[in-house]
Amino acid sequence: MIKVKGYAAQTPTTDLAPWDFQRRDVGPHDVQFDIQFCGVCHSDLHQIKNDWFEGIFPMVPGHEIVGRVIKVGDKVTKFKVGDLAGTGCMVDSCRECENCKRDLEQYCLKGNSQTYNGLEQDHKTPTYGGYSNTIVVNEDFVLHIPENLDLAASAPLLCAGITTYSPLRHWKVGKGHKLAVIGLGGLGHMGVKFGVAFGAEVTVLSTSPKKEQDAKKLGAHHFLVTSDPEQVKAAQHTFDFILDTVSAEHDINMYMSMLRTDGTHICVGVPPKPSMIKAFSLLGGRKSLSGSGIGGILETQEMLDFCGEHNIVSDIEMIDIKDITTAYERMLKGDVRYRFVIDIATL
Repeated sequence: MIKVKGYAAQTPTTDLAPWDFQRRDVGPHDVQFDIQFCGVCHSDLHQIKNDWFEGIFPMVPGHEIVGRVIKVGDKVTKFKVGDLAGTGCMVDSCRECENCKRDLEQYCLKGNSQTYNGLEQDHKTPTYGGYSNTIVVNEDFVLHIPENLDLAASAPLLCAGITTYSPLRHWKVGKGHKLAVIGLGGLGHMGVKFGVAFGAEVTVLSTSPKKEQDAKKLGAHHFLVTSDPEQVKAAQHTFDFILDTVSAEHDINMYMSMLRTDGTHICVGVPPKPSMIKAFSLLGGRKSLSGSGIGGILETQEMLDFCGEHNIVSDIEMIDIKDITTAYERMLKGDVRYRFVIDIATL
């Protein structure tokens, strides 16, 4: 077994603190890489607090993980020692169901193995995430990080990046489309970058007028203040697609009124409570309400390669791991532009 240093929540009511644990030895098909940076996702906080479901404790969060390979199994063909590597939200899946065979491991019908707060495919061994100094993952769930990208700023691509890239690709959003992005946080700022890169006309929808300058700097063509009834009224029947990245409670009905006929509202944020959707919000214009979760391994690599070709990374603020609780508090207030990334050298 490999000795590992990390930060863990021992219970849902305790803060993260140093915790030593063990990972499996490198098997024939495994890659071990030392973690250099790990992004901080809003879901990390939700999961250590049991906001969504009962967790597995002690819990080591983190699923935006990047570093360099230090060891490979004797049957590994995709990586060699010294390669940049990353792991996102999952570390395995059944490989056999119809979704896995379609490269949609995120929708594995038997349940994929989440990078943390999950179980390996033996359904017994807990998984531990990237708030730690090293990780061992089957090569099929390890990703190549383009060498030309800033490594720390690449970490959030493995969740925030693919979470927004995948639905925009699935619905073929691009030139000739009007795309609105709700929220300008960790997910939203990546949705803007990808939407612009794909050729869409992008509008940021936000309750805060103060974010307009930032939205324009990220490439957004327009900005709409949703707390202004006149601006909302003027935007009725405007957008082909709305990418909803907000994790706080909000009225989806209001936003659906801004969709054109046959428009699609795509949910990628996860509010704490269910939303109430009026039937007429869907009927009045044959509109669709949909959702999307991360992406498969093949698509995630496609996204990373696209980012390498177009020099797209996240806007980040680097933090010391000892400051993670403060970072969570700031994240809840929206006080981050736009993703915290932990420098694992501070562990």
